[in-house]
Amino acid sequence: MFDYEACLAACARGDKRALRQLYVQDSHQLLGVALRIARDKALAEDIVHDAFIKVWHGAGSFDPSRGSARGWVFSVTRHLALNAVRNRYREVTLEDEHEQVAAPGASVEFSAREGRVYACLEHLDPARRACILHAYVDGCSHSEIARKLDTPLGTVKAWIKRSLAALRECMA
Repeated sequence: MFDYEACLAACARGDKRALRQLYVQDSHQLLGVALRIARDKALAEDIVHDAFIKVWHGAGSFDPSRGSARGWVFSVTRHLALNAVRNRYREVTLEDEHEQVAAPGASVEFSAREGRVYACLEHLDPARRACILHAYVDGCSHSEIARKLDTPLGTVKAWIKRSLAALRECMA
């Protein structure tokens, strides 16, 4: 029987063979998990790759009191897959943007709205503006923003929620 806890402990110590053993043991199943969520083989393969990198770097943070080591590895993959799917919906393709701007009269409207967005962003407190820009321009998660700004996660979430409401009101 494969010892996942020992494997993660070895990864935390920098033992590349342990990561390779984990890959051989579960990469196929992890690909299946990612594929069921992402529904795109190339994206699922990227997710599994990213999951193994995250496992390698985060193996030391595994806490056996919170669950099984195998469950933790699968959880890492599942969360990455869900985030990838969410991020795919946030993406705006160049063709979509071009079609909007190319429509008759839309060019002027788009430019006016773009200027208004910048003006509305300027009305936000600098820390709250930074949260919005990190989230929607840089694509950072709330926890990444909290780390970047050295601010509690709950505060970052509240700032983003309130700032989006303020931007909606300003844009109306």
